[in-house]
Amino acid sequence: MSAACGTREGAVRVLIVDDEPELAELLSWAAVEAGWQPFLARDGHSALALARGCAPHAVVLDWMLPDLDGLRVLRTLRYENAKLPVLMLTARDALEHRLDGLSAGADDYVTKPFSVEEVMLRLRGLLRRTGAEAAEGESVRVLGDLVLAEKTRQVRRGGESIALTAKEFDLLCFLMSHPRQVLSKAQILNHVWSSSFESEGNLVEVYVYSLRGKIDKGRAPMIHTVRGAGYVIRAASQGR
Repeated sequence: MSAACGTREGAVRVLIVDDEPELAELLSWAAVEAGWQPFLARDGHSALALARGCAPHAVVLDWMLPDLDGLRVLRTLRYENAKLPVLMLTARDALEHRLDGLSAGADDYVTKPFSVEEVMLRLRGLLRRTGAEAAEGESVRVLGDLVLAEKTRQVRRGGESIALTAKEFDLLCFLMSHPRQVLSKAQILNHVWSSSFESEGNLVEVYVYSLRGKIDKGRAPMIHTVRGAGYVIRAASQGR
């Protein structure tokens, strides 16, 4: 399978790695029903290529694969992204096997045979823990590795929590509501503050600078200045 993938804007991406076609398709269908975007891999090498190309929010990983075993894939995933949630699937239910999986970095462990509902519930729990999916009734915006939960006003990037002031949060929410769209200072003032602030010439610049320092610091930039036009937010992988 190619590493190329078409990601859906704002979707929670789940990588499913299993060489049993029927089981993989069943899990994929369940992921779609949950509102997520699934990606399927039948072997370890394809799984690693997809993980690098599509930046999944979580991985469902079978232990027994035709090339690399699940533990080797897990260790590589952990080395490349220490915070990526991984749910292991296996027919091995002995205690030592569970300990091997958990010590290699698995976040959870489900033995076969299992119900798809159980896998989905455990996966949803992992996604909530990392902020990729919020509790029922929560409105969540996702752009690349940046996650914003409107109801709880929480922001995470790469799984790490970011503390914002009230106006910084409102500004980020407005930007993320219009990904890849250049927004003028006037538009930002009108939506984040009010028309009464139009005379405050550098208000937007000050807040964008502050927000950029928290969102982009030490990471690939997402918030960009378009000279003479305004500001735009893009997933880091989309470049400038």
